[in-house]
Amino acid sequence: MQSEPQASKEAAAPQEPKAAPLGTEPTAAPAAPVAPAAHEPATAPVGQDPATAPVGPEPTNSPIGQEPKVSLVGTEYEVEVGPVAHGGHCIARTAEGQVLFVRHTLPGEKIIARVTDGDEGARFLRADAVTILEASKDRVEAPCPFSGPGKCGGCDWQHAKPGAQRRLKGEVVAEQLLRLAGLTPEEAGWDGTVMPAEGDKLPAGQVPQWRTRVQYAVDAEGRAGLRKHRSHDIQPIDHCMIAAPGVSELGIEKRDWPQMASVEAIAATGSSDRQVVLTPTPGGRLPLVELDKPVSVLRVHEKDGGVHKVHGRAFVRERADGRTYRVGMGGFWQIHPQAADTLMRAVMQGLMPRKGETALDLYCGVGLFAGSIAERVGDQGAVLGIESGKRAVEDARHNLASMPHVRIEQGKVEQVLPRTGITETDLIVLDPPRAGAGKQTVKHLSTLGARRIAYVACDPAALARDLGYFKEGGYRVRTLRAFDLFPMTHHVECVAILEPAAKSA
Repeated sequence: MQSEPQASKEAAAPQEPKAAPLGTEPTAAPAAPVAPAAHEPATAPVGQDPATAPVGPEPTNSPIGQEPKVSLVGTEYEVEVGPVAHGGHCIARTAEGQVLFVRHTLPGEKIIARVTDGDEGARFLRADAVTILEASKDRVEAPCPFSGPGKCGGCDWQHAKPGAQRRLKGEVVAEQLLRLAGLTPEEAGWDGTVMPAEGDKLPAGQVPQWRTRVQYAVDAEGRAGLRKHRSHDIQPIDHCMIAAPGVSELGIEKRDWPQMASVEAIAATGSSDRQVVLTPTPGGRLPLVELDKPVSVLRVHEKDGGVHKVHGRAFVRERADGRTYRVGMGGFWQIHPQAADTLMRAVMQGLMPRKGETALDLYCGVGLFAGSIAERVGDQGAVLGIESGKRAVEDARHNLASMPHVRIEQGKVEQVLPRTGITETDLIVLDPPRAGAGKQTVKHLSTLGARRIAYVACDPAALARDLGYFKEGGYRVRTLRAFDLFPMTHHVECVAILEPAAKSA
């Protein structure tokens, strides 16, 4: 995706979308409660994943005059695990029929699940699989020592074979398409597979080193680590197995970071540029940054939240489709080293731009898709990009300065697009934030008469909802492709190509 600053998209540990049950309710065997573990706390901190700032614990006190809710945190249940659900967990049920969303397990397993969040009477409980009684054939020992219940929250599927991870992601995409858009894989022009990125198809036990950006949290002792799942707590680490070599070679984990709240490491794919972005604690002073490789240093300012240069370049240089792109001040770029080219090829193959055509690139970021389309439509064509981030717009204009037939406008798509007065266009590509484009934006796009629309999505639920809106607007899905650009996590990237439904009638 090209639309949001780095902190708001995929960061050190993936953000978890709201869980959605897969298909119909599983028919699990009755669950027998086990006595709560004595060493478990009575409550568990509830926050967000490491990709976002943590939030405080959910309130458990009941209104005055009502009985307080009884926390079930620490309670254990023996259950049979049902299907995978959106969010990196699987579904099981207690003897009373209460839904459990269980991490660290796989469909078909028999496990002991320990509740990590939830009260009596809640719609669902969150839990970890703490004992595997009957293992799935797809289970492997997690290669990372920091993966598992109560540990780092960055990876969801370390315990699954690589092929099984992709199959689970495919099941989630299929379920979301059917539930939210009413589409079967066949109706979406999708063969149901999730393709690995080039070089990522490795044997079980080996881990792709793909994350070119890692945001480390720093604990009270100045140690770098990653946040635990849905928690404020930090898991100190000495190495992240999915970090790209360019990140690992900086040695972030080897040194102390006093008075820092977080340290983000960036290793550009298209150049040797390396960068760290420091976020001090309130009133904290920046340390002298001495790492194993030369880096530029940026800081997040306490007062305005803006990113400011300390020394070195204020940007890194990335490469895609034969072009160099400047990405400034910790701005967004695809995290997997193959992602930008993989998605660009999928979009261009789907749109098939022609000389002289007009196109919209919405949520355009630093101009990845706008640049590729502009080259293909030529000087007689025209491309308009819209992006909300001020620095990203500056970078996009710099990156595409040699193409006078490209114009970049700053602002929210739903506000800027109506003001342009555009009533028709040949092509549209949109790569919205995780929440999707939304009904009103899709409704507007459906009136512009585009012969092809490319929708790039990192969240299958948001994609499916918006595809349903496009269907209402007279568009059908021509093809859909899914890519595993976030190995070991539950995230999956999709590219859907749409065309007017009347064309296929």
